[in-house]
Amino acid sequence: MKHLIDIKSLKNDEILEIIELAKYYEKNVPLGTQKKKQKGSVALLFFENSTRTRFSFEMASRKLGFDVFNFEAQKSSILKGEGFFDTLNNLNAIGCDIAVIRHSREGFIEELAQKNYSYGLSLINAGEGKSAHPTQALLDFYTLNKHLGTLEGKKIVIVGDIVHSRVAKSNIELLSRFGAQVVCCSPDYFEDWTLEHIKYEPNINIALKDADAVMGLRIQKERIENNVPYAQYIADYQINEKNMPDSAILMHPGPVNRDVEISSTLLDTKGEIIIEQPRNGVFVRMAVLDLIFEGVQR
Repeated sequence: MKHLIDIKSLKNDEILEIIELAKYYEKNVPLGTQKKKQKGSVALLFFENSTRTRFSFEMASRKLGFDVFNFEAQKSSILKGEGFFDTLNNLNAIGCDIAVIRHSREGFIEELAQKNYSYGLSLINAGEGKSAHPTQALLDFYTLNKHLGTLEGKKIVIVGDIVHSRVAKSNIELLSRFGAQVVCCSPDYFEDWTLEHIKYEPNINIALKDADAVMGLRIQKERIENNVPYAQYIADYQINEKNMPDSAILMHPGPVNRDVEISSTLLDTKGEIIIEQPRNGVFVRMAVLDLIFEGVQR
C-alpha cells in the first residue's frame, strides 16, 4: 500500500490484511502501551473539525512509535499563498513519511496522490467531503466482524442522512463487497439514488425488522443548505427503544446528537458498541499506518 484513498482502491485481500493486523494489535498492544520505536513521521492535516478520527490517528501513530506533527492551517505558509501540493512536498522533504488528511473537497486527496512528490510521500484519507471515509468503514467492518462473526447474509441497516454522509458511502462499498445486505432508511431528502448495492426502505419499523446491526448517522448540518424539519425527522426516523431490535447491535460513527438520531435512553442502555468503535479504530489505523509505512520503506 502506497496510499489509502478510498475503499474502492483497496483489494479484498488488502482489506483482510488490515483486519488481521488490527486483530494482532488489539491482542498484543493494549491501549496505553507503545510498540517498538519506528523511524518514521506522520503529519496530521485536518481542514475540518474532528475529535475521534484525529485523536485516533495520533494515538495509533504514537503507539507505533512514529513522531507525530499536527498541522495548523491558520499558522502555516498556506496563508502566505503556498499551494497545498508544495506544502506537502516541503513537509516530506523535512522528513514526514505519511500525511493524514481531512478535507472538504471531493476528489482532493486522489488528485494529490497522482502528483509527483519528490520524496515519495504517502497519503491517507481521513475523511473527504461527502464522498469517502475509508478508515471509518474499515473500523466498522472490524467491529461488525467481531460481533457477528461474518457479514455474509447479514442485514445491516443504515439510518439517516445518506446523501451527505461519507461514512455511509464507504461502508456501503465495503460491507456489500463482503456479502452483507445493506438497507438504507431515510426520508426522501436524504436519499442518494446514485449508490449501488443497497435497498431503500423509508419506513423505519419495516427497515429495522430482523436487522443484525443498525447504524445511525448524524444529520450533516454543515453540508445542508435547506432547513431540515427536525421535529418530523425525529418522529419518523429516530432510532429508539421502541423500534430497535433486541438482538441487533447499535452503531454510530459519531458524534451522536442525543435525542435526534438516537434516543438518550437507547444510547445509555445499548450504546456500548458505539464506544467500542473508536477503540477498535486505534488498532485498525495502526494496521493501516504500519502497512503503508512498510511500502514507504520499500
